[in-house]
Amino acid sequence: MKKTIATLIAGLFATAAFAAQTPATTTPAATAPAVAKAEVKETKAATKADVKAEVKEAKADAKEAKADAKEAKEVAAKADVKEAKAEHKAVHKTAHKTAHKTKKAAHKDTTVAAATPEAVATPAPAAK
Repeated sequence: MKKTIATLIAGLFATAAFAAQTPATTTPAATAPAVAKAEVKETKAATKADVKAEVKEAKADAKEAKADAKEAKEVAAKADVKEAKAEHKAVHKTAHKTAHKTKKAAHKDTTVAAATPEAVATPAPAAK
């Protein structure tokens, strides 16, 4: 910041010093190349500043695009995890229902078998 201010002040002093001088007897042909050079220099400086601004803007855009891509990736990952959890829950629920039905059926079979008269133990004939 200090360099920039110092450069501006030096430029103002230089401009004031040159403006205060009375031009010597110069021919218009001699001033034309100097003016052309000055214009070229100004144009070059302006173009350079524009290019720097564009590069800075492009870098900012690239950074923003990278951040957006990262965010999209995180959102997709979260969606995948959510989907996997839902699938796991559905599979677990189905497996639990099946196990419960199987257990209930097995219990019913043992209860029915115990209640039938064939299953009731009859005393064995005594051995003579």
